[in-house]
Amino acid sequence: MEKSNIPDSEADLLDYNRAAWDAQVKADNPWTVAVSAEEIQRAREGKWSIVLTPHRSVPQDWFPDFSASPCRVLCLAGSGGQQAPILAAAGARVTVFDLSEEQLKQDQFVAERDSLEIECVQGDMSDLSCFEDESFDLIVHPCSNGFVPNIRPVWQEATRVLRHGGQLVAGFTKPVFYLFDQKKIEDGKLVVKNSIPYSELTGISKSEKAKYIAEQQPLCFGHSLGDQIGGQIAAGLRIIGYYEDNWEAYAVGRYIADMAATRAVKP
Repeated sequence: MEKSNIPDSEADLLDYNRAAWDAQVKADNPWTVAVSAEEIQRAREGKWSIVLTPHRSVPQDWFPDFSASPCRVLCLAGSGGQQAPILAAAGARVTVFDLSEEQLKQDQFVAERDSLEIECVQGDMSDLSCFEDESFDLIVHPCSNGFVPNIRPVWQEATRVLRHGGQLVAGFTKPVFYLFDQKKIEDGKLVVKNSIPYSELTGISKSEKAKYIAEQQPLCFGHSLGDQIGGQIAAGLRIIGYYEDNWEAYAVGRYIADMAATRAVKP
């Protein structure tokens, strides 16, 4: 894949991040590595778990009993051959929706390898117009809305396609993660540099942009809790569960929980 230029505005951000995530698959980014056949077999036996944040598994009671009744699940911006195949093996009817074609191929690979039925749809998480109202019983949204500048449309669309009584489980990066100077963090120093909301479209230097291009890294955005949690409530959801996680690979996560997940229901 040819290297893309850093976008100057949100207009061509989707194309840039799509190409960047395609490249991350080829670079074996941990969030693009498909689950094993052994994990799929364990899921078929009822022994399974998934993550929305780096480490902590989603509590099992956040999920319906897939064996009791048909459950249509949308893995929203959640391809990569990880959550969707596990849920399909556990008995759910799964659709995975993602921007990256190469990420979706990971789910297709597992589906073919392990004889799973997974519908793969490519698109922008902020626009679910390809789905009718109240199409899904459960939406599983891993920590991926940090790749769009405005997350309130994501919550609005998720709420629209959920049936009444359906649930959204979502992981996200807490705003504290983006406050600090990343270069200083590498030296073990926490120096406040950025404000929230944060955008890598404007928050990085020309030299940093050149590094992004060379490494084909997706651009990230830091959102307020008002948009992450308040945005769900404003969309018509009711938060009924919450937990936190630490991403110790980054210095902030060694001091404070920098990741979180919510469970919300559509009344």
